[in-house]
Amino acid sequence: MSVRFATLFLALLALVAQAGVMLALVLWVGRKSPTLGRLGASLRESVGPQAVALAAMVAAVCTVGSLYLSEVAHYLPCKLCWYQRIAMYPLAPILLVALKRRDHLVAAYVLPLTIIGGLVSVYHVLLERFPELEGITSCDPTNPCSAILVQRFGYMTIPTMALSGFALITVLVLVAKSWAKGRIAD
Repeated sequence: MSVRFATLFLALLALVAQAGVMLALVLWVGRKSPTLGRLGASLRESVGPQAVALAAMVAAVCTVGSLYLSEVAHYLPCKLCWYQRIAMYPLAPILLVALKRRDHLVAAYVLPLTIIGGLVSVYHVLLERFPELEGITSCDPTNPCSAILVQRFGYMTIPTMALSGFALITVLVLVAKSWAKGRIAD
């Protein structure tokens, strides 16, 4: 598989993740609306039982994608990329264990990682957009965090893809938590 195809594929997956997160946000904001409330409840009932498995798949794809970019495409990860990896890599096994144990309340130990990883990703995206900010950080001058190695669709970079993964995993574990809470109340 060519690097060009792989980065396009990963960027398309990130677009799907972004669409899912946007849909979840719209449904959450509009939850008081009868129509959006019903749609949100219906989607929660459909996705809720599989939300942890889906989150585990997202984490696994993000992990394999980042390993592909460094080990096959030979893109050297910068310091912020490493911090994002530190937050992402444990998510796949944690979510797999939660799936095996049928623990839909996994949010308590997944959300800290997704929030920290997401915040690092946001900062990394800001450095890409405003490279002059890098002077105030301790990034490696030979491998700057502001370097854009991949750019698809005019905005989709590696940190943007990571942020998309963290955001979708966050939404999925929150859906799992909400679904499990509704099951306990029944």
